[in-house]
Amino acid sequence: MSRNENFENISPEVGELDEAAFDEAMQNSPDEMLGLLADLTGATDPKLRELAKRLAGRLMLELGNRGRTRPRGIGKMVEQPYRPDAGDIDIDASLDAIAESRRGSAIDPERLRVRGWRKPGTALCLLVDRSGSMGGQPLATNAVAAAAVASRNPDDYSVIAFGKDVVVTKSQDVPKSSERVINDILTLRGYGTTDLAGALHVGKQQLGRSRAGRQIAVLLSDCRATVDGDAESIARAFDELIVIAPHDDHDEAQAFASRVGARLALVSGPSDIPSALAQALEAV
Repeated sequence: MSRNENFENISPEVGELDEAAFDEAMQNSPDEMLGLLADLTGATDPKLRELAKRLAGRLMLELGNRGRTRPRGIGKMVEQPYRPDAGDIDIDASLDAIAESRRGSAIDPERLRVRGWRKPGTALCLLVDRSGSMGGQPLATNAVAAAAVASRNPDDYSVIAFGKDVVVTKSQDVPKSSERVINDILTLRGYGTTDLAGALHVGKQQLGRSRAGRQIAVLLSDCRATVDGDAESIARAFDELIVIAPHDDHDEAQAFASRVGARLALVSGPSDIPSALAQALEAV
């Protein structure tokens, strides 16, 4: 960090963080400064680390709020998979499962269907790739993406980080403050392989917890999978999938998006995320 020409200006003494100097530097080099801030959240000095976390939480939420769109659509009565609180049993659609129970077999809940109101809102699931080398601007890009998703529907979104392992940073139906989600993303450092299929599978499960009428997965990755799995089949199962890839390394992401019918957005750095996501969400 000391090799960054702005570091001494924003941290003139050990344990200090000059927010005014940081704001000034942001005007000229937003992506560079966001990358530096992401690295500062892992600083060895505990005071500087905590100051950076507080600033990152506030600043990235401000960035994430840019380009917000209004929820669209109206509620409607639809057939849905069975859940105790989803509505009334659809007898016609569940007839085979009910008939089997009359012959002595237990009813399989997964074969039951209900009729209920589907909420008009939008559920989002963000999947961020943390494999390989992760720090600086790529890490900041993941954090800003989490902020942008959280700002659109704070009550119905999930965030999943994946590399060798798949980690649910924010569950779809479990409340968690946006600042905490952002800081949890910033604690993740990249390593190992890329389990793209596993991440998409968990993302599908998370969106399955929502009753929103529109359900969208946002995949922030170069889509270069290194773990066996049929990622393409899982990707095609989403109602909507948006792939956001780095502008300077997007060939495989573009090919993947084309094969699975996903929308593709390219970003050059973390500051591009809010507008790229807003445009992709509107492109229907």
